[in-house]
Amino acid sequence: MESQVSGVGRRRAPGWRHLVSAVLAFGLAFGGAMAGAAEGAVGKKPSTADHTKFKELAGPFTSGEEVTKACLSCHTEASKQLMGTRHWTWEYTNPDTGQKLGKKTMLNGFCIGDTSNEAFCNSCHIGYGWEDASFDFKNENKVDCLVCHSSGDYVKPAGMAGNVPTVRTESPMGSGKFYGPIDLAKASQQVGKTSTENCGTCHYYGGGGDGVKHGDLDSSLNNADKDLDVHMASKAKGGQGFTCSTCHQSDGHVISGSRIQMTAADPHGPNVRGDKDARATSTCQSCHGDKPHTQHPMNMQVLNSHSDKLACQACHVPEFARGGVPTKMTWDWSKAGLKDANGKPYVTKDEHGHAIYDSRKGTFGLGQDVVPDYVWFNGKVTYTLQTDTIDPSGVVKINTFGGSPNEPGARIWPVKRFQGKQPYDTEYNKLLVPHTATPDDSAYWYNFDWPKALKAGAEATGASYSGKYGFVDTEMLWPITHMVAPKEQAVPCIECHTKDGRMGTLTGIYLPGRDSNKWIDWIGWLAVLGTIGGTMVHGGLRIFTKPKGTQEKHHD
Repeated sequence: MESQVSGVGRRRAPGWRHLVSAVLAFGLAFGGAMAGAAEGAVGKKPSTADHTKFKELAGPFTSGEEVTKACLSCHTEASKQLMGTRHWTWEYTNPDTGQKLGKKTMLNGFCIGDTSNEAFCNSCHIGYGWEDASFDFKNENKVDCLVCHSSGDYVKPAGMAGNVPTVRTESPMGSGKFYGPIDLAKASQQVGKTSTENCGTCHYYGGGGDGVKHGDLDSSLNNADKDLDVHMASKAKGGQGFTCSTCHQSDGHVISGSRIQMTAADPHGPNVRGDKDARATSTCQSCHGDKPHTQHPMNMQVLNSHSDKLACQACHVPEFARGGVPTKMTWDWSKAGLKDANGKPYVTKDEHGHAIYDSRKGTFGLGQDVVPDYVWFNGKVTYTLQTDTIDPSGVVKINTFGGSPNEPGARIWPVKRFQGKQPYDTEYNKLLVPHTATPDDSAYWYNFDWPKALKAGAEATGASYSGKYGFVDTEMLWPITHMVAPKEQAVPCIECHTKDGRMGTLTGIYLPGRDSNKWIDWIGWLAVLGTIGGTMVHGGLRIFTKPKGTQEKHHD
């Protein structure tokens, strides 16, 4: 496995192809359909309350729970609303597949699983103190209001089970990294609508670091240029000034948009918020409609017809991880556990300072400016769970995107194709969740003992474990939908309509320029030759049959 993957996948076509693409004259672009509808949604309206004047928030507070209790004295229903969402429960039954999903039970190719590692992983939970199965999900004061609404100095370090350090705290112990103390009174007085930074605190750093997981979500979006994301760039930088909640709007704290149950195709006009028929979606079409292009009539018709088979993102996100933050494309756990000459774990970094080997985790392959892969997708995703039997002779798909060319609801979607190598039970042929992160004598990061770590993880998850383990190749797809480029930087036509283009391996569709049929080719060439021949014959006849008396007379 390569330790460094720069720009994984096919690179963008060379400059001459862009010229050819211009001659093809499709000029892919978004229209102006959003202008009026989106303008009113952008930007924060001034608050009607100055929270610095509320005596309930004067403090002092010794815990996050005390702050929540004060918040609920006014916002009486907020916790109840949140407790009904996946942000709180971390579990969800997918109505399409019947699978019980969510961070509690789902596996991935990154940190693999949450259970047994709660104290470390659950710093991204919107609650306080979830460190094991005894967490009280019905305690309203456990809801963390500040993680989504405070603009102050508010940190939930990994390893503290989602709690906030109110005294100076080293986390993890022995790391030399200290946090706090956090002034909870000050943080509670600096609250308002959610910001991009609030959402990014968790969604950028999932999987163990900035940009690790998604590829199209990382901290570069906090201060995006227009070239990185035309929506999230500030208006001063020529963008739309969106925050996450501009698209991912909420209703009673239920936030639209989910990678577990996605909307792959939204063949409707723009979504009018507040209308009785409004769709609870965060799709491109919910603002732009399903026929968004407004160029020259011929180009417009051709481009709009593409939306019957292509997701908008397929053309308008040319690459991901474009903001200078690399994303992990590969992760090999089987290489973990090496020690240096002194018998100590170590980390190896590339020339840019990014880790490509960690004794605790194994080897990583990184990518920037990555051209996506493309798959047919109908919005239905099935996952391989810890209870499922796998076939270790091939690549185990952690998730599988449904969809085929003939489905009306399927579109060609760009994805990040992540490749992993992770532990499994060689007797039962089931994936395993290792206990890694919480410091004790069975945690892999602290003892480098796979048998102990896998046994502890199996006991915590309730899985059977034979005591025999190995490592299996895995694959996981991540839909690419952020980092939308300006219309001028949309994918040129020639990058798909060519034999070695982006969609060179995509099946189920006839793609002009990539595919050929000898009879169609012959008919086409005959039509071209016929046109040329007819023109020459017509011109020749006009010349030789022109009456002599029609010559132009010249006068002085």
